[in-house]
Amino acid sequence: MIAKIRETYRKKLNPVTREWIESIVVAFVLAMFIRTFFFQAFRIPSGSMRMTLIEGDRLIVNKLSYGAKVPLSPWRLPGFEKPHRGDVIVFIFPDDPKRDFIKRLIGVGGDTIEIRNGDIFVNHERLDHPMVNSRYYYNRGEYGQMNQEIHVPQGYNFVLGDNSASSHDSRFWGFVPDDDIIGKAELLYWPLNRIRFIK
Repeated sequence: MIAKIRETYRKKLNPVTREWIESIVVAFVLAMFIRTFFFQAFRIPSGSMRMTLIEGDRLIVNKLSYGAKVPLSPWRLPGFEKPHRGDVIVFIFPDDPKRDFIKRLIGVGGDTIEIRNGDIFVNHERLDHPMVNSRYYYNRGEYGQMNQEIHVPQGYNFVLGDNSASSHDSRFWGFVPDDDIIGKAELLYWPLNRIRFIK
């Protein structure tokens, strides 16, 4: 049956048209493969990561770093590294699986987090990361109250937006499962005057 369809397809299309169609199909399949397992482009929709990332910025997310998820399965490919505190990550929003969020990773499973006088303390020590230390973090939400220590469960992560005053992050809705991390934001490629690696 398939051979018959293929033969009909070859007879009806001239060689140039057939070559174009085959090239487009191959390019599409290759693009989907790369998008699924290697790199994916994202657009920043809000100001929650200002000034690291602003509205309209377009960036490349590296799925290889932590290991890409295999679609329609519970498996994940091996990664080159584990997520580190201070990484900017893209993940599936816990309250709405159809949406992807981008925030900075602050704590991993087993950590104790506290927001104290605008600073982030992890396991009772001030988090030493230049992009975190240069910002003021507000005590807000159920998981971000003053004098409150948050214990991150194993297999989960605590994330915050760089623009703490207007970020809907772990302070309000809790933790991001390891399995919901899509990848590491690596490169800001648009607009051209903002091209750079993301820190």
